[in-house]
Parts: sequence; structure tokens; C-alpha cells
Amino acid sequence: MTSFASRTFTRVDRVCRHLPVALNTFLVFSITGEVSYLVLVEAPLEADQKKTQWSSWWKMIHLLSQYFMLGNICWNALLFLRTSPSIKGVFLGGEGMGQGWRYCYTCETHTPPRCSHCYDCKVCVLRRDHHCVFFGQCVGFRNYRYFLSCLLFMWSGLLYATLMNAEVFIVILKEGVTVHSILLLLIPWIMLVSGQVSARAFSFAFIADTCVVGFLLVSAFLFFHLFLLFRGQTTREWYSSRRPYDLRLLGNLRHALGLRWYICWLSPLIPSPLPGDGINFCVTGSLEPSR
Repeated sequence: MTSFASRTFTRVDRVCRHLPVALNTFLVFSITGEVSYLVLVEAPLEADQKKTQWSSWWKMIHLLSQYFMLGNICWNALLFLRTSPSIKGVFLGGEGMGQGWRYCYTCETHTPPRCSHCYDCKVCVLRRDHHCVFFGQCVGFRNYRYFLSCLLFMWSGLLYATLMNAEVFIVILKEGVTVHSILLLLIPWIMLVSGQVSARAFSFAFIADTCVVGFLLVSAFLFFHLFLLFRGQTTREWYSSRRPYDLRLLGNLRHALGLRWYICWLSPLIPSPLPGDGINFCVTGSLEPSR
């Protein structure tokens, strides 16, 4: 009985770990499909422009832009998941141990500065920033570039989708701000179940709402991590108000994004080797927390 319960718990835990990734994937492709439909079918052009050469070019530019962003989101997310930020396979030599090194009793090894144990990943992570629940993996030294690039293209994609869905909000509110229109925007699920709106109206309202809410959330994450990047901090160091590894703006960019930091964000396929090893760091400030 105990073994059956243990196996069941393990399976449920495995499913729950992959659920956020599956949900994010579904939302990303749903938004892309809806915006593609808006561009191809409900394009905001005058009737006499719909069959002109300008209409074809307009649609092609929009489609290329959105699928460029989608490709970067998916490829960065894939590389983020496939790039392990942990200490597995990394030689942690004892000769270089000094200030900032700790002993992890769970992994039973000495760990370098900025490294900490993640109880979700069940391993120590080099330059650990935080555990990302949306991807089910830690953000660390080797995959930080892909995490930040994915955030950047998610932000630009959601901004683009929100602007494209502006016409959806206009159509919903064209008869004025009524109880029906407000409820459709705030609780489209309830309106669908109660039979107040059609499935088509629900789909547009739900995705438009998702774009706005997603854009606000991703904006907060992106600008917070840009703030940390410019200061040379991790999320854990920000909590304790420590900046012992601040290398100034250009140094922080090179250390986090690699030697080609100025262009690597355009595509995850652009090689940008990291100048460090995730073990040794140049200390430029106090290691003691200020709060």
C-alpha cells in the first residue's frame, strides 16, 4: 500500500511539474493562432485595400514578425530547458576554495560562491537566481541568457498581440461601457457557461484578456531582471541588498550574456561564450548582507 501511494505521488508530482510548461505552450500557440487569424481574416484595412498589393505586403510583414518572435520564444525556451545550470559534471576543485564557499549537506559537496541548493531540482545550481515555476527549472549561470531572451521575446510578442487585439476591445465596447461588455472582459468563462455569449466571442475576449494580463506580468518579470542584470545581482542577492559582484554595466552584460551580449539576443543560435566558469567571481564589494 505504501509503495502504491509512493508511486502515485511520484507520478502526480511529475505531471504537476510539466503542467506549467504545457499551459504556457498552449497559451503561446493559442495567442499566435488568434493573431494570425486577425491578420489574415480580420485585417484592419479598408474594404478597397483588402485585395491590393499593399494588403499582401502588410499581411506578410505581420506574419513574418510574429513567427520570428514565436520561433525565438520556443527556441530559447527549449535551450533553457536543455541547458543544465547545476553542478553535475562540473569539477569543483578543493584548492581554490576560499571566501564564499559552503558545504551542501544534501549534495554532500563543497559549493562555490553564488551557488545554492534547489529543493525542487534536488541539486545545487551554479550562480542560482531562482527556480522558475513556469519552466520547472532553475535559472542559473549557464542558462540565464536563454531565460532573459525568452522573457524579452515574450514581452515583445505580448505587446504586439495586445495592440493587434485592440480592435477586439473596440468591438466589445462599441455600444458603450455596459454591464454585459464589462462582464465579457472580466469573466468570459462565466458568460460562456451562462449562454450570454457565443464560443467565438468568448475565444476572442479570453485571448485578448490573456494578452493584457500576460503582458503586465511579463513586463514586471522582464524589467525586474533587467534591473538585476545591470546591477550584477541575482534575485537572492537582491533580497539581502548585496552587490559584491558588480562589474559595472558592460562587465555585467558580458558576464551574464556572453562576449557577444550586444547581438546574442537576436537569436539563440548566435554563439556567445561566457567569460567565466560559474565558480570563480571577481569580488568588488562586501559579501555581508546589509539587511
